Amino acid sequence: MEMLINGKADAGNGSAWIEVINPATGELVERVPAGSKDDVNAAVESADLAFGAWSEKTMRERGLLLGRAAELVRRDHKQLAELLTREQGKPIREAIDEVRGCANILEYYASIAGKPAGEAVSLGKAGDCLVTRVPLGVCGAIIPWNMPVIIMGWKVGPALLSGNTLVLKPASTAPLTNLKIAGLFSEAGLPAGVLNVVTGSGEIAGEALVQHKRVKKISFTGNGITGRRIRELTGNRLAALTLELGGSDPMIVMADADVKKAVEGAIRGRFYNAGQVCTAVKRLYLHEKIAEEFMRELTTKVEGLKVGNGLVPGTDMGPLNSPAQRDRIATVVHEITANDEGKILTGGCPVPGKEYERGNFYKPTLVGDVPPDAALLKNEIFGPVLPVMTFPDLATAIAEANRSLYGLGASVWTRDLATVKEFFTHVHAGIVWVNRHLTLPPEVPFGGTEESGIGRENGFHAIDSYTQTKTLFLGW
Repeated sequence: MEMLINGKADAGNGSAWIEVINPATGELVERVPAGSKDDVNAAVESADLAFGAWSEKTMRERGLLLGRAAELVRRDHKQLAELLTREQGKPIREAIDEVRGCANILEYYASIAGKPAGEAVSLGKAGDCLVTRVPLGVCGAIIPWNMPVIIMGWKVGPALLSGNTLVLKPASTAPLTNLKIAGLFSEAGLPAGVLNVVTGSGEIAGEALVQHKRVKKISFTGNGITGRRIRELTGNRLAALTLELGGSDPMIVMADADVKKAVEGAIRGRFYNAGQVCTAVKRLYLHEKIAEEFMRELTTKVEGLKVGNGLVPGTDMGPLNSPAQRDRIATVVHEITANDEGKILTGGCPVPGKEYERGNFYKPTLVGDVPPDAALLKNEIFGPVLPVMTFPDLATAIAEANRSLYGLGASVWTRDLATVKEFFTHVHAGIVWVNRHLTLPPEVPFGGTEESGIGRENGFHAIDSYTQTKTLFLGW
């Protein structure tokens, strides 16, 4: 499969290729070019040439095109979802949800295209001001492998609607569905050069994109180490940044919670996409009064989850995306027991059986007796491992929730509005859910505090991040 530059397939300037491997079977899915600095330069030049005409279109015209692209994504959602499962590993029903979610995001941005972005300010005798928002220019987007289709929608939708052009670099292990969707934008009538996709490694293609002087903004979703590197590389030229750098989301279950509903929320919140979600439940805190009942039901249901190839009907959890990702989780679990930082309650090993040998499968894992200063609670664990702790009161739960350096999301499960208010006021998080977790419709601004990054995606807030104000002052 080839890159997309200037609206056309491009095999790249080099001869190197990246193999995309099915994480459930170990089989080759496709090869994509290992994009070079020259490929990135060509993509940026293409985007720069397209910017003038694209930015001069009305927002309504740009929105209509996003709507047509969304129609094509919905038309092809089954094929796109199957490809996503083959390259990323998630169960097919999750892949279908993700592809439809991307279409939903594009539809949302198409729906707000008629709203004016600006304001009029009357200054009396001093005159009047018209404050408008204008696009930044060529923008860069770097997509992770865990939710590549949804996150493509988060970045492409507001960037293009705002009048920017875009160079997108997908993850090396999951670039194929991004390329297919970019092709659908071309089919929908997107002018050449407005959206360009360069495949390749972060070290080469990613760094070339981040350092390019004509790229006015970088939107990156990934780990904190890379996020800090991007901030360093863009600092001297003052490029705009959106950095979503992960989280360690706490889930707090109060004594008055609906236990059955909360158990289902914990399972979906932790084991959806094999736990490879930035806003996954990564720390579960149970009130002492309901902990025993909760754990009985949670353990039974976790042990009943069907792990396997995401294309097989009935699969609840697929493989981890890569052997390296599986090995990281195995190391985390080994260190739990080696350092006496918890007790494995269930799981804690790869899935046995010949049919699992070639895949990156790991059992859903619950960990109890976790001390407050354990590494499992400090670091982001990007996989199907859930530590469970108890607490006596809300103040203690909030204090424990805030011990992490991250501040992406958090949830509280309760029937009491006073509890909700107290939790929302004091917990460190960019988004707080009540009696749910993970839900992120496109209308809702998304982003974190502290080590979880800077900036917001989704909603009108994303439009703001892809534009800057320009003021017309009328002195009468």
